[in-house]
Amino acid sequence: MYKNLFFAFLLISIASFGQKANKYDSTVKMGKVGYRITCMNRNLDRNALNIRPIGFKSEVREASLELRGRVVSTEIDDLNNDGFPDIIILVMDASDKLSLFSIASIENQRMEPIYFPDITNDIQLSKGYRGKDEYKLLEGVLFRKFPIFESDTTIKTPTNKVRQILYRVMPGDQGTWKFKSFKTFEMAAN
Repeated sequence: MYKNLFFAFLLISIASFGQKANKYDSTVKMGKVGYRITCMNRNLDRNALNIRPIGFKSEVREASLELRGRVVSTEIDDLNNDGFPDIIILVMDASDKLSLFSIASIENQRMEPIYFPDITNDIQLSKGYRGKDEYKLLEGVLFRKFPIFESDTTIKTPTNKVRQILYRVMPGDQGTWKFKSFKTFEMAAN
C-alpha cells in the first residue's frame, strides 16, 4: 500500500513539475513604468493571460484574457511614439506558428489592444508564406521575417529567400491603434 502511495505521489510531483516549468512570468519596464505578464501555459488550446500594469495611474486594473497557444516572450517599446510604453506578447500555437498580441498604454491611464493584420489578407505580402515567422522589435519598428516557399504546396522545403516586413503602429479607426507595413524586401536566406 505504501509503495502504491509513493508511486502516486511521485507521478503527481512529476506532473506538477512539468506544468510549473511551462509557466511564463516576466516583468518588462521602461523607467518606472511597465507590465507584468503571466500565463500558466498549461494547454495549447486555452490559457489565461494576465497583464498587470506597473506604475500606471492607481485606477488601472489588471487585464485577463483567454488565448490559444503559449506565451513565449514579451518585448516593450514605445510603439505609437506617444512617450508611453507599449508591449508585444509573442504566442506559439499548437502548430508552432508564432503570432503576436500587443497592448498600448494610453497616457498610463488605460490599456488598449493594438490590431495586428493577418498576413493572409494581403496577396503581395503573403505570396509564398507558410509561417515560421521571426519577430524583432527595434526602436518602435517591428521586423517580421519568414522563409518564402514555392506556390506549389507539394514542395515542403523553402526557397533560398526570406521576406522581411517592417511595421509601425498607426492610428486606426475610432481612436484605435494598428500595425501597418511600410517596407518589405526579400533577401537570401542565411
